[in-house]
Amino acid sequence: MDSFNDVFQSVLKYCEADPTVSEIGFNKWIKILEPYKLENNTAFLLTDSEFTRKTTLEVYEDVLKRAFLETLGFEVEINILVKTKEKEEEKVSEPAPSMSSPTSISESLTFENFIKGKSNELAYAFCIAVAGKNDSNGNAAQNKTFNPLFIYGDSGLGKTHLMKAIENEVLKKNPDLNIIYTTGENFVNELVMALEYHKTIEFHNKYRNADFLLIDDIQFIAGKERGQEEFFHTFNDLYNAGKQIVLTSDIAPSKISKLENRIRSRFALGVQVDIQPPDFETRMAIVKRKAELIGLQLSDNVARIIAEKIKTNIRQLEGTVNKIKALTTYTNESPSISMAQRVIKEIMIENHPAEITVDNIIEDVASAFNVTPDDIKSQNRSANISLARKITIYLLKELKGMTYNQIGDELGKNHSTMTIHYQNVVDLLKKDTGLKETVNDIIKNLKSM
Repeated sequence: MDSFNDVFQSVLKYCEADPTVSEIGFNKWIKILEPYKLENNTAFLLTDSEFTRKTTLEVYEDVLKRAFLETLGFEVEINILVKTKEKEEEKVSEPAPSMSSPTSISESLTFENFIKGKSNELAYAFCIAVAGKNDSNGNAAQNKTFNPLFIYGDSGLGKTHLMKAIENEVLKKNPDLNIIYTTGENFVNELVMALEYHKTIEFHNKYRNADFLLIDDIQFIAGKERGQEEFFHTFNDLYNAGKQIVLTSDIAPSKISKLENRIRSRFALGVQVDIQPPDFETRMAIVKRKAELIGLQLSDNVARIIAEKIKTNIRQLEGTVNKIKALTTYTNESPSISMAQRVIKEIMIENHPAEITVDNIIEDVASAFNVTPDDIKSQNRSANISLARKITIYLLKELKGMTYNQIGDELGKNHSTMTIHYQNVVDLLKKDTGLKETVNDIIKNLKSM
């Protein structure tokens, strides 16, 4: 590559071909980026507004990182800067480091394009009620029926969509309200940063002055003493002030281990509602709606095949439609049943490889880490066994597509810790190249069986 511009052209081609990136998404968010410089393993890109910068990072940062890795052969960080015009000279405005980050909205996640069905209609109704909670003057209503609102269910069933729909709807009616959307992991990470840099007052001001506080995957704070302490006081301040709190988790609050009882009791003050896997009719509606959004013409027969075969995860349904769109774009073929079956087979192999069993995974991990399968299922917390156990959880999720509940049952462990261990491995693999090679070797061995 002669220049960073050449590198970025290859990155664009990778992103455009990525099956997880829709044509609309590519044109609206990625294609408009401009290459600026590559410095200290950081790719600096330019865009026109703070809103575009934040939305692009939120939705497409991982895709961009994969594209640069494929192009350059090494990992880079992504830093998107905002262009400004001053005296007809183009300058770059870098966001100042701060604990206070404005809410970034994913405009595609609204109540209008959320597909309702028996599996989620109650959660949907409660979220609609929460989004209309403010009066015409933007003041929080005092009806505490839905405060806090706690939504739980397995990954990929639409919890984040509903959270973002609340955010969009409230800001549409009351743009001056202070709405904070974050995740349990980000909440804890920001707290750690605040403690390290002596910015706890700024941290308190950010979260305790919210009109709406929306936290995804709140189970992540379990077992983190200081994180739970901060959340407890944040919750009390907001609740007593009549501010709205919405939380999600992959399991019910009563099943989150290492969660302090005082926090669990706060969750019980409002309403708890679960989301189940969608039924066939809802899956059909999701497939058709997704196809419509990305401009893909699907016959009822093709949509039916997809909805019949993929039953438990909305993201997999949408991923299948995205892959079919990519195929039709680059082959000029029309979507057909045979094409759908090929794509579904790929999705199922990626998420549920029939030739790989749970025992295969446990045995291969045990062998790689010089422990026994019984060690992995035991209560032994020695460093090597604990790491092997976490890798097993990661592979059961990645290779088998198992839910955290299923993994917990299989290993005889508490369900609520599964997502924490999984994320821990994701973070480790980004930093430890040796561990990443070991895990890749295990995966290769399993797939070659």
